Amino acid sequence: MAIRQDDNRPNRRFGIINLVLIGFGVLLLFSNFLPNQAAQVPRVPYSLFIDQVNDGHVKRAYITQDQIRYEITDAEEGAPSVLATTPIFDMDLPQRLEQKGVEFAAAPPKRPNFFTTLLSWVVPPLIFILVLQFFARRQMGGGAQGALSFTKSKAKVYVPDEESRVTFADVAGVDEAKTELNEIVDFLKNPERYAAIGARIPKGVLLVGPPGTGKTLLSKAVAGEASVPFFIISGSEFVELFVGAGAARVRDLFEEAKKKAPCIIFIDELDAIGKSRSGSMGVVGGNDEREQTLNQLLTEMDGFSAQDKPVIVLAATNQPETLDAALLRPGRFDRQVLVDRPDLSGRKKILDIYANKVKLAEGVDLDKIAQATSGFAGADLANLVNEAALLAARAYRTTVEQGDLNEAIERVVAGLEKKSRVLQPDEKKVVAYHEVGHAIVGHLMPGGSKVAKISIVPRGMAALGYTLQLPTEERFLNSKEDLEGQIATLLGGRSAEEIVFGEVTTGAANDLQRATDIAEQMVGTYGMSDTLGPLAYDKQGGSRFLGGPSNPRREVSDATAQAIDHEVRGLVDRAHERALSILHGNRDLLENIAGKILDKEVIEGDELKELLASSTLPSEAVLTPA
Repeated sequence: MAIRQDDNRPNRRFGIINLVLIGFGVLLLFSNFLPNQAAQVPRVPYSLFIDQVNDGHVKRAYITQDQIRYEITDAEEGAPSVLATTPIFDMDLPQRLEQKGVEFAAAPPKRPNFFTTLLSWVVPPLIFILVLQFFARRQMGGGAQGALSFTKSKAKVYVPDEESRVTFADVAGVDEAKTELNEIVDFLKNPERYAAIGARIPKGVLLVGPPGTGKTLLSKAVAGEASVPFFIISGSEFVELFVGAGAARVRDLFEEAKKKAPCIIFIDELDAIGKSRSGSMGVVGGNDEREQTLNQLLTEMDGFSAQDKPVIVLAATNQPETLDAALLRPGRFDRQVLVDRPDLSGRKKILDIYANKVKLAEGVDLDKIAQATSGFAGADLANLVNEAALLAARAYRTTVEQGDLNEAIERVVAGLEKKSRVLQPDEKKVVAYHEVGHAIVGHLMPGGSKVAKISIVPRGMAALGYTLQLPTEERFLNSKEDLEGQIATLLGGRSAEEIVFGEVTTGAANDLQRATDIAEQMVGTYGMSDTLGPLAYDKQGGSRFLGGPSNPRREVSDATAQAIDHEVRGLVDRAHERALSILHGNRDLLENIAGKILDKEVIEGDELKELLASSTLPSEAVLTPA
């Protein structure tokens, strides 16, 4: 897409003004070099002046604070008759002059010079304007608006061209969203067909979803498909220090858009100006800047008439639950389009798009990569391919291999390898048994994830080792048995430490946190407790797409709170006993795999599958209803 070019005529006008101001400045400097009569009078030492007074050679004198100018009586031919000297603190000077009969008085005031007066009154304001214009134009990026344009919209205008145009072919994994937006494209291309039947296209379309799923890319694709101008601006760019600037920028944005209609306005991070006014922290009777900006946006979106050329407002946000109700009502943002994380087929299509931008080696299986990246957004997959290309370039290879992509997954999930972090032999042994405990229990638990790799190479900021589980199928629901299996898997590392060493270490801190969170959600959110019944004891709050801490507990009685704590403790204890039972029943396998990983540091692929295939699930490790 090409950026709009501004008109050069304002620049030429301001250039002429600058030349005029520079000319006045040159005149002011020239005036400083004009002959000054006061500077032509010869200066003599004060002692010589006193001697001349005492000798009676001084006829008259004019005294000021800066100088004494006097006239002598017997000047030689060609010698100056008027001299000047610098006064000093001399209290006896008036008496001495009077005794010698010297006529003295204060110097007459200087006659003002018209040209100098004119320059002194006109040039300083002009220089001030010139300096103000200079800094303002730098702030505005050299635009013709200058410092007084803080009320102008900062939106960038893109006009699609054939070379840089983004289309729906460049967006994958969000087929449902593209289907919804295809209607917008068709309306922008053929508005008459909709007007003939009396249909009204939505004025606003809100794209909601987690970060990195392609909301901005989708909006550019709509503009590219429809071949219309595309205004893009962030919500935070409306709000400024100056009161009323945000509302003025909204007005200016819509005025510019109407001139270029049909077009698309895209407001990224709409929640920056569109948050609900019911939670405003403003003073009663006040009117804060963000609220003024929101009110102006509501007014402008109501201002489109049927006779106007189509102007579609697209907006994106990660926090739709915080938006003002007036903004979401029909007639403003009529339609919400979910841009969610892609499924398996969507991830495969996204990988195909980004893999075409790098050189892949023969035999690279993108299906396996798509299967191993469950939960990745489009931006995550783009970063994954780029990381793999960087790894290949670092190893001086000309193509990206399957191993590079696998390593890139681990870098994204677990962090960078920390080979410089050297563990003590006893610590390394504890980490080995800990990770093998996770692997054996995780292999025997139900669900759609299987163990793909065990490593005791430290990664990231805190991981001394890790067990990589990759999904074997796309799952959207988890049963109670699946969740209990996840808790048991998380406790497998701590259980292995208890069995082998008879004590536990701090390495299971994160495992315990995650296991407790799952147990609390089972009881308080999913209603999976026979004792407490199908009730929700957690408040559903916070951001749906940005994640965050667990939901706070509702206000419950002391007896209910104790019952919740008892149920959570029971779920974790049963999972702990299950993990201990599995590891006791597979103690030989635990020792065998731990010994191998202490030698090799990493076990994966077919070798790991063969080792784990010999594990068995003891009968006492099968959970029965509590």
